[in-house]
Amino acid sequence: MAHSEITEKLPAQTKEIWRTFWILLGITAFEFLIAFTIDADTYKWTKIGIFIILTIVKAYYIVGIFMHLKNEVKSLIWTIILPCIFVVWLIVALIVEGGYIGLVRYIGK
Repeated sequence: MAHSEITEKLPAQTKEIWRTFWILLGITAFEFLIAFTIDADTYKWTKIGIFIILTIVKAYYIVGIFMHLKNEVKSLIWTIILPCIFVVWLIVALIVEGGYIGLVRYIGK
């Protein structure tokens, strides 16, 4: 059986899952390339920014395709996304505010 005959018999959802797999594999390979080739001391914040953006893209594909959220009603999607945004904001705010305590204790000595 030829490759084209096999891919013609696959359902559309299976093709979409394989397409998503290859996209995620490509993004992960690109992350590894960045991790091992770019100098961590010089471009620390650039690497962190790239990793955050690529992680959000990978999360979009995982949630959209594998968890079937891409085809849901927009209000359901927003009820999932908004609390996640607030939790991330809370974590960032706690980390930033927590850093001030160490700074105040260091200056106070």
